[in-house]
Amino acid sequence: MAELYPKDKLAAQRIYLILGGLFIASLVVSNLIFQKFFSWDFFGLYTFEISVGILPYPLTFLITDIISEVYGKARANRLVTTGIFASFFSLLIIFVADAVPATAWSPIDDALFSKVFGATAIAVLASMIAYLLAQYIDISIFHFWKRLTKGRHLWLRNNFSTFLSQFVDTFSVLFLLCSFGKIEWKLFGALLLSGFLFKVIVALLDTPLLYASVFLLRKRFGMKWGEEFKELEF
Repeated sequence: MAELYPKDKLAAQRIYLILGGLFIASLVVSNLIFQKFFSWDFFGLYTFEISVGILPYPLTFLITDIISEVYGKARANRLVTTGIFASFFSLLIIFVADAVPATAWSPIDDALFSKVFGATAIAVLASMIAYLLAQYIDISIFHFWKRLTKGRHLWLRNNFSTFLSQFVDTFSVLFLLCSFGKIEWKLFGALLLSGFLFKVIVALLDTPLLYASVFLLRKRFGMKWGEEFKELEF
């Protein structure tokens, strides 16, 4: 593609930062709220029983797919690594907050705070291991299909990469949480099926959003379909 003007480089940087901010916020929040579970009747076909932590998590895969497609593999991997540091930093803040004794008049006492956030350390550890496996698998498979299809069939690489990576993510985090005693093993199979099917449905539904986002970015910066920003452009 042609060299970007300075104002276009700045715009590309800002969009990348906004996407990165949404990515990190979704990742950190999913680890903080995971202890609440809910059920969802999917048109009478299947009843999902899943953690509310799963609600923002698929957004992280949509964002990395957008960045992979337009900004390239290196910047997508860079964002994943940044997300790891952000999650561990949030864990440090929670650890300190839990260690500080509450006042007598505090609306949230020590016991309640520990009950809500006490399992966060295990959740973050389990999530990070699963997250590392899933995100790097997602990005690698995404670019494998992109090379194989020569930049065509965005829906194919989006869904094929996400399906496998989401299964790895769901299996890994549940296996670790069950191993640490945070979830009973008898719930493993049902939660694995519910979590994976929910993520598959979300991945299918977000495909139009991926197409729209990529189309708008390519149109804004005058890029051809399948083209990426060069590493040294900004």
